[in-house]
Amino acid sequence: MKKPAPKIIEFDTGRLQELMRRAEQRTFEQQDYATTRRVFEAYLYLLELVDNKSTTIGRLRKLLFGANTEKTADVVSRETVDQAPSPPASSSATALQSAAEKKPPKKPGHGRNGANCYAGASRVKIRHASLQPGDLCPKCGTGTAYLMGPGVLVRFIGQPPLMATIYELEKLRCNLCGEIFTAQPPAQAGAEKYDASAVSIIAMLRYGLGFPFNRLDRMQQDLEIPLPASTQWEIVSAAYDSFTPVYEELIRQAAQGELLHHDDTNVKILELMGHGAKQQAFDESHEENDADRVDPQRKGLFTSGVVALSGEQRIALFFSGRRHAGENLVEVLRQRASGLPPPIQMCDALSRNMPRELKTIVANCLAHGRRQFVEVNERFPAECRYVLEALEEVYRNDATAGKEKLSAEERLLFHQTHSGPVMEELRTWLKRQFDERLVEPNSGLGAAINYLRKHWAKLTLFLRVAGAPLDNNLCERALKKAIMHRKNSLFYKTQNGADVGDLYMSLIHTCELNGVNPVDYLTELLRHADAVACDPAAWLPWAYREQLVPTTD
Repeated sequence: MKKPAPKIIEFDTGRLQELMRRAEQRTFEQQDYATTRRVFEAYLYLLELVDNKSTTIGRLRKLLFGANTEKTADVVSRETVDQAPSPPASSSATALQSAAEKKPPKKPGHGRNGANCYAGASRVKIRHASLQPGDLCPKCGTGTAYLMGPGVLVRFIGQPPLMATIYELEKLRCNLCGEIFTAQPPAQAGAEKYDASAVSIIAMLRYGLGFPFNRLDRMQQDLEIPLPASTQWEIVSAAYDSFTPVYEELIRQAAQGELLHHDDTNVKILELMGHGAKQQAFDESHEENDADRVDPQRKGLFTSGVVALSGEQRIALFFSGRRHAGENLVEVLRQRASGLPPPIQMCDALSRNMPRELKTIVANCLAHGRRQFVEVNERFPAECRYVLEALEEVYRNDATAGKEKLSAEERLLFHQTHSGPVMEELRTWLKRQFDERLVEPNSGLGAAINYLRKHWAKLTLFLRVAGAPLDNNLCERALKKAIMHRKNSLFYKTQNGADVGDLYMSLIHTCELNGVNPVDYLTELLRHADAVACDPAAWLPWAYREQLVPTTD
């Protein structure tokens, strides 16, 4: 099993000198032993990395200082490329390339939002104190005042994430018979202590933004409206059954999609882990970002992300447990209608993503192949620049197709015309590196070239099948929700807790992908739970507003 990276600790020069002084005087404090142990663990970890022949300076820098952007302009050196071969380029795409390289004009407003952007804000109409439409102009005395567009003022206020209202109901008691008479609460008080909107806000903070229960507990306590972490869990878990019909309907509709992205990442579920692993989960905040590093033994735990495109809708699904992404995709596709053609399956080239039961048109992620050249760019700058700039043109063409809002068939023809020659020249170049022995096959560059050649057909499916994407970035962005939750909350305690988290993440991210307010959506589902249970298809994020009864002012 791979040794986890040690926890990063902040250690300035002053603290180091103070620690050395106490060591020389043999006056170590209790916390000094733990600090010294962590320093030595980090030192041994770095020694192991340096001793590993597959660890490059770039990868070591990434581990120590974090990853930089992988944009081609930042990866390759534009100034020192005299020895580099010219990147392949199609003559028909030259005009498009020169136009795309021009920087778009800076948008006015410097990021400010207009009043129309605040759809969730409450609006208050203020009438003029002395004038009405049709009155004479008080300045000239001749003209007539008429109604025009209102002036707008936007004011922000701060408040706790969850507010509480205390209704003090007047009580009277008869001094003779002892009967007590209590005032009736107003209608807005509701029948439940926790309104549906409270459930939605807690779920959004925890599963949409990675805000742990105990952190919200501390914040609410500081703002004098306490809401314990245990109570927060009781609130969101109690609403689980009300959301289940919609979640199951999302799975059914995702199975009918034309394109399904999927990938997975690590997760910690204490109920399914051994004692040693549980203790590590408590003590450390170590996390593995790369799903490719999962232990091949079935002891692993995964959160799988499946993003399905069905017509104009996008559906995000999350599944946590023992099954990996390929097996979870099989479970989803079991609900696919028998008469539908095979969908496009976008994933990386890991074998676990391809169970035998899948009957799909497989596309592999071009970004995974590209990333291997990014990682060895410092050792092979000329060769990597050639590949990266070739792929840069392909991505530029795809961005142009998206900007022009081309249909799937038009996009396919566009790529065949403009990206096809580029990829064919790149394929010839890759083959020549091995045929003419220009590259050592066992080197990092050789491995990157071999990856592209081995999976070429699946990496270039976008040149043959309408609607095939270039990469799996849509699913990787979705998995950032699970990674963010793991970084902040570290683990789930039970499988039930993971199931609750999967449901909320699925509903929230599906709303975000379709431009729907997640808090409003979850709130309305709870307020109309009976109708949702009867017809969940009518209450999906893109359709639920049609079911709401319009209110009159």
